[in-house]
Amino acid sequence: MERRHCLLLLCALGFTFGERMKNDDFVSILRRFQPGLLVRDEPYLANEDFEINSQKRLRPPEFIPILEQTKNSLSRRDANEAPGPMVLTKDGKMKGVTVDKAQVFYGIPYADPPVGAYRWKPPRPVTPWKEVYDASFPRAACMQACSGPVAAECSRTVSEDCLYLNVFVPLDVDFNAPLQSLLPVMVWIHGGDFIAGSASKPLYDGRFISNFTHTVVVSMEYRLGAFGFLVSGKDAHTSAVGNYGILDQQAALVWVQRNIAVFGGDPSKVTVFGESAGAQSVCLHLMIQSSKLLFKQAMLQSVPFSIPLKSRHDALKLGKDFAKETNCSVNNIVCLLSLTPQAVLNAQMKTSSKIVNPFKFLEVFETWGPYIDGDLIKEQTVTAFQKGHWQKEKSVLLGTTSEEGLIFVYSVFHKPVSAVESTVYITAIFKQHAIGILRKYLPLYREADHRGMLAQIVTDYIFLCPARKSARSGTSAGSKVWMYVFDHVMSDPRVWSGLTYCYQHVCHGAELPFVFDSAPVTNFTLSLPEKLLSNRMLCYWGTFAHNGDPSSRAQQTTFCREQRLPAWPRYLNSGGWLVMNLTVHMHAQMETRSDVCDFWDKLGIY
Repeated sequence: MERRHCLLLLCALGFTFGERMKNDDFVSILRRFQPGLLVRDEPYLANEDFEINSQKRLRPPEFIPILEQTKNSLSRRDANEAPGPMVLTKDGKMKGVTVDKAQVFYGIPYADPPVGAYRWKPPRPVTPWKEVYDASFPRAACMQACSGPVAAECSRTVSEDCLYLNVFVPLDVDFNAPLQSLLPVMVWIHGGDFIAGSASKPLYDGRFISNFTHTVVVSMEYRLGAFGFLVSGKDAHTSAVGNYGILDQQAALVWVQRNIAVFGGDPSKVTVFGESAGAQSVCLHLMIQSSKLLFKQAMLQSVPFSIPLKSRHDALKLGKDFAKETNCSVNNIVCLLSLTPQAVLNAQMKTSSKIVNPFKFLEVFETWGPYIDGDLIKEQTVTAFQKGHWQKEKSVLLGTTSEEGLIFVYSVFHKPVSAVESTVYITAIFKQHAIGILRKYLPLYREADHRGMLAQIVTDYIFLCPARKSARSGTSAGSKVWMYVFDHVMSDPRVWSGLTYCYQHVCHGAELPFVFDSAPVTNFTLSLPEKLLSNRMLCYWGTFAHNGDPSSRAQQTTFCREQRLPAWPRYLNSGGWLVMNLTVHMHAQMETRSDVCDFWDKLGIY
């Protein structure tokens, strides 16, 4: 589109856009980009089976094939008599369960419950126990709402008492004999926009990746939403000061350092990996000085680099809005602590649809989450990576799916979006850069429906291009970086739980069933070529965990050597900026959409 046509269109939209901004209706329009964000006054109980539970011992979910049990969970006395692996941690003895593919220790407490007066406090060390701890089943997920298109995948039971982790150990580790050698450790941080998700989702079942990669796999719960990120003041003694969810993750990593050796894991060979908000978390730990000694290397899957963290001012403003919804004064921590978990969650949801800073619309896509507190987190993630303010000596593997933005756009826009409407959205987010962006994208989308264009902009601006720039900055600083793009359309669409717009596309999170090899517990089928793709991806992920290089043949399993994996070259300018295309016919290739990412880089707005 010519520049003058863009200007005419923007002028024609001026009145409508101004009215929407004045009436605050435009907030709900912007929020359509992110299905996980909730709207005002929406009830947080989305299904009849959802419950809040404050008990530590819960009935195991059906998807985990554990030993036969009575209707009630095993008591600690029963756990002492039942078969299963036994370990002695720093905090006490525990017994796990032997299942298909792995030995598992579910629901291990890594911090004391953050309840009562400790609701908005940093995680505290676990109180040791004397009896045998029953680690044969997962505990509750952290407090979260259950709504939207992924409600069917939500945790059935949630609780404030949720600081637990799971440990998956290969079957050939013999706990009845002295451990001969220690295995690499892979620590998974789940995504979910910092308001949802769980370490015990079937999709993240760590048995298969542990068995296949011959690593010890750890997955953790951490506080979400207002429980994990409320900021009501600056004094930690009299108010909530936020970033508790990140401190929880750090506490879990400390637990790994103190205890993982008794599970057969090597605390000096820890790889932290995550997807979406989990990948954001990994990025933060790469920036946080106090996390430096807690892991060796990192894998970042679909990092939304361009979604900004809040400033302290904006986090405090959100905290005031939250307190107002609870009828408490923001300065009255006693009142806030007296709220029931349901009241906290309701207030969180009612404030989730408000724009805190009208000049930073993208913040609305991640209302609750980490903020720049000046101590733990000092700057924006993408800024830190571009300036080299991160642990550059650590190897990093990162990448995106080829169509990240589709799930965010099509999940809410069930009807076509016109060029006029799409221009409104783009103008609201990008302001003075809107004309240039429209000139770049509009000529490529001649259809009446512009949802595809919006999805591509989300993919390029939020995920692909800032990831590329961060990778190049790391490479320039001497870091070892490998990049990928997951580019495979799944043959069985059931993995998307009815989200029809992802059936024939490679949406956000599409690589997860392949990384975890979790098809057996997520009720969809891999074709033989897809099974080969999953095997190869597991080989790459496992080889990276073992050697810090996805293509290294050192310590590679016999099976992976037999796979004849295509070489995955490091991301280097001298190599032509090659990335690995992860599809059925995987191969290294020159990076795609370079001209588009050059365009975004020159704008300098991420």
